[in-house]
Amino acid sequence: MSVSAEPSTSAGLSLSSAQPPDAQASAVLAGQSQKRGLARILPFIGPAVIASIAYMDPGNFATNIQGGADFGYRLLWVILAANLMAMLIQSLSARLGIATGKNLPELIRERWPRPLVWFYWVQAELVAIATDLAEFIGAAVAIHLLTGLPLLWGAAVTAVISLWILGFQSRGRRPAELLIGGFVLVIGLAYLVQFVMARPQLASLGQGLVPSFAGPDSVYLAVGIIGATVMPHVIYLHSALTQGRVQATTDEQKLRLARLNRIDVMGAMGLAGVINMAMLAVAAATFHGQNIPDAGNLETAYRTLTPLLGPAASVAFAVALLASGLSSTVVGTMAGQVIMQGFVNFSIPLWVRRTVTMLPAFVVILLGLDPTRTLVLSQVILSFGVPFALVPLLLFTARRDVMGVLVSRPAVTRLGWVIATLIIGLNGYLLWETLR
Repeated sequence: MSVSAEPSTSAGLSLSSAQPPDAQASAVLAGQSQKRGLARILPFIGPAVIASIAYMDPGNFATNIQGGADFGYRLLWVILAANLMAMLIQSLSARLGIATGKNLPELIRERWPRPLVWFYWVQAELVAIATDLAEFIGAAVAIHLLTGLPLLWGAAVTAVISLWILGFQSRGRRPAELLIGGFVLVIGLAYLVQFVMARPQLASLGQGLVPSFAGPDSVYLAVGIIGATVMPHVIYLHSALTQGRVQATTDEQKLRLARLNRIDVMGAMGLAGVINMAMLAVAAATFHGQNIPDAGNLETAYRTLTPLLGPAASVAFAVALLASGLSSTVVGTMAGQVIMQGFVNFSIPLWVRRTVTMLPAFVVILLGLDPTRTLVLSQVILSFGVPFALVPLLLFTARRDVMGVLVSRPAVTRLGWVIATLIIGLNGYLLWETLR
């Protein structure tokens, strides 16, 4: 295993200043491009699309399906609220990379005591491994459902495909962004097909956006949806996706770039929210009131869709799950590389990291553990990492000496702390209820 002191494209990473700025976006920002309308905005779209994958990973499939099956459309408002929170947090992470030219782990390494930095690295690596476990298993389950291959062979196919996808990073930022964007499009189209086939009640959809609960169990599931929404690894990653991506040399250019970045975040996170709400709506229209035990189990949901909506719906579900698992496991590997390089300033080839982080998934499969339960457990582990990413993000983005003209307004910082307190509290509650 080779170790390098600095990030390099030979290690397979194409996220940070190791690559030159995007020429088209930099030209538009500097006023040197003749492009107009949408063509001027497109070069800036991409970082949030990659980050948004974490908000529709296989863990979201399980909670959204369970929510729709158990409580109908009632918890749609929870998904909406969770994605609005995500918009603010991911926007702050992206602004950090734009303002400083550094990512969140790098700033922590430079400004915090060394023992604390090493602690941060260890916990962040554990979180990244837990994230990858859920996403890798989700993809393996999808291949098993689509092809009938044993789960172990599904995992082997997932490993090969994910390594191939990681190779796109050596071609530059844009090919990787377009590839991940393609996966998002596949997930969206698959759920559009299911949505049309399930024919949810429009009046009930509207009622589901009005905050309400249906007893303690619905509160617990709502906590699970919100508590697992903000993923710590993409908070680290998003700041790396924007650092040095576009050359902004003046304060005016940084402010303009931040506004364009806001479009990227709102569009990508908004689409992720719509897809998540579609998941819950399809489950509500199809499974609610059918007395289907363990509807949140991915295989149960797949098998049940066929007799209720037909084979096309179940295939669309499995395709969406496969696209989600493959793309999110690649994004998780990218985040892991940023974490290592940022906190301890060394890197390993991405294929080595991919090989190491996929091993726990093979162990789970070989031991015969239930994939969906393992996936849920990994979400609980993720809750440990949420405060470690959120707190420094809010601290740094509120400091003018760090952010310059992109420093957060006091009202934004206060709202961020309210959201962080809520998410951390809900994660703590979810952790307590799960482990007691």
